Amino acid sequence: MDDAAELEEISVTANRIAGPQAAIGSAVSSISGKELEQRQIRVVSDVLRELPGVAVNRTGPVGALTQIRIRGSEGNQTLVIIDGIRMNDPGTSAEFDFANLLNLEVERVDVLRGPQSALYGSDAIGGVISIVTRKGEPGPTRFRASIEGGSFNTVTGTASVSGGTEAYDYLIAGQGFSTRGVSTAKRFDAYAPPGSLDRDGYRSGTGLAKVSVRPTENVEFTGVARYTEFDADRDGFGAASDGYPFAAAVDNRDTEKGKQFFGRAQARATLLDGAWDHVLGMSYTRQDRRSFDGTDLKTYASLGEMTRFDYQTNIRFQTGGALPASHVLTFGADHTRDAVKSFTAFPFPADAPNPLRKHIDNAGLVGQYQIGFFEKLFVTGSIRQDFNDRFDEATTYRVASAYTFDHTKTKLRASWGTGVKNPTTFELFGFSGNFVPNGDLKPERGEGWDVGFDQPLWSDRIVVDATYFQQRVRDLISSETVADPGDPTGFVNRPINVPGTSKIDGVELGLTVRPIDGLTLRAAYTFTDGEDATGATLVRRPRHVASFNANYAFFEGRANVNLGVVHNGRQRDFAYDATTYARTSVPLKAYTLVNVAASYKVTENAEVYGRVENLFDRKYEEVLTYDAPGRGAYGGLKLSF
Repeated sequence: MDDAAELEEISVTANRIAGPQAAIGSAVSSISGKELEQRQIRVVSDVLRELPGVAVNRTGPVGALTQIRIRGSEGNQTLVIIDGIRMNDPGTSAEFDFANLLNLEVERVDVLRGPQSALYGSDAIGGVISIVTRKGEPGPTRFRASIEGGSFNTVTGTASVSGGTEAYDYLIAGQGFSTRGVSTAKRFDAYAPPGSLDRDGYRSGTGLAKVSVRPTENVEFTGVARYTEFDADRDGFGAASDGYPFAAAVDNRDTEKGKQFFGRAQARATLLDGAWDHVLGMSYTRQDRRSFDGTDLKTYASLGEMTRFDYQTNIRFQTGGALPASHVLTFGADHTRDAVKSFTAFPFPADAPNPLRKHIDNAGLVGQYQIGFFEKLFVTGSIRQDFNDRFDEATTYRVASAYTFDHTKTKLRASWGTGVKNPTTFELFGFSGNFVPNGDLKPERGEGWDVGFDQPLWSDRIVVDATYFQQRVRDLISSETVADPGDPTGFVNRPINVPGTSKIDGVELGLTVRPIDGLTLRAAYTFTDGEDATGATLVRRPRHVASFNANYAFFEGRANVNLGVVHNGRQRDFAYDATTYARTSVPLKAYTLVNVAASYKVTENAEVYGRVENLFDRKYEEVLTYDAPGRGAYGGLKLSF
């Protein structure tokens, strides 16, 4: 069975329960770990560029801040979950920075689009990205390792050991990555005359451990832990000269160091021959970031911790009669504490608490009911109530429906949902540089709906999907520039709720074709039209994003070639006046990137591979004034036994 067929069997992300694709009324896209390896993806965010509804912005080379936006939402309105752990960082902007997430044993990536707060709470106005890593398989112990090198003095290596029986399984894996990179600041910066820019390197190491124990057929205990440590060169941001009108990236010797821990312990019990299950879990995350200037002075530090307890139970049953139906009842409860500790060498105002310590508690109750008729028509309704120690109670809803026609296999689907995004601890209490917090911020409120279809053709060798969506966000948090109360000639920025409603509309298209055995062609296109309550175009949301990927496996699967093309259309980005720091927006040019990859299994246990990224050496910016790498070539060796 090929990967596509495997991905169509079940999905947990869309409804928080395992079930057939026919029961999913929301728009969700998936990609398998095997496909990531065929593309030779090393940074997980790179494959997200190929999925409908997703926009990626990275502030420079690998290791730089990487934001993901779904359907025009903000980066911190996208919830990221890895192996059941919520990854968003409460110590910064409450979003997950994909900069340090490399492709270490990733087995599957799901992107669920549209407001999902009824299922997942705050941070899910735009959607949810769920990533699952590989687990050990029954059988003898397996070892895997790889070593790779290439352009920009890049070296990466991975190693893993896994195994298991019917009673337990385990996986232990590690990865190291190092590159000299390229300069983050572009050459127009007056502080860096042509030829003088230094490279901004990046080094990271990640360890992953997963274990499951099944003392009986009905009980399973699972533990997962992930630890990442990184050291990155950074360029600053400030006033530009040489006639450039906006503040820009400034070449300097700044650095950032970080340590991240993510862990989860979970117990699952299944009763009544699988009809009733219970899941009890505890998650803990700790994300520590420290910034230094060129003299190794610690200029800023943030420590974000999240502690979460959650419980979910699902009851499945059937009813007969004239209209037989399947039913699934779901109930969930959770409690989350987000805590932050931050320090700055330049507090603003000068008498601000330093270091700053704050925390926010939130409890939630979730209820969901799904009914299915004749395995063709499914309707799912969800409701969540959140109790927050700082904000008013919030109630969010979601309804999704899907119908599959027997003869044509056409699946029609539609969903509607609401979302909430609480202000971050940084926006409420933070302090640094010319930033002033705002303790009066209100949560952002979202509402969205979509309608679409999935159509298989030619004995499932062709699959077409299309979705039209609308998103609305009230009280969007932005920023304004105001006079510095301590310096009449200076300016500061503070977050504010923009009155009114931001509007986002769009279309998502997908196409998969398998014309012959071994050849898979995939294409995706997204049109997004977004503007804030004032009518201004939302920044870092390109109107047009498209991708194409062709993969051909031959010689009985021993050889593989892959061609990937990503087009990112014209977009706008933030710009700050070099003198007043008043915020405006300016256009960024469209760009198209082409990547090629190939691999060959020399033996059953050894594989050689290579790839070229940005084949045509395209010069482009994903974030204003931040440079991106040019053409790069890489090659390596994989071993397994």
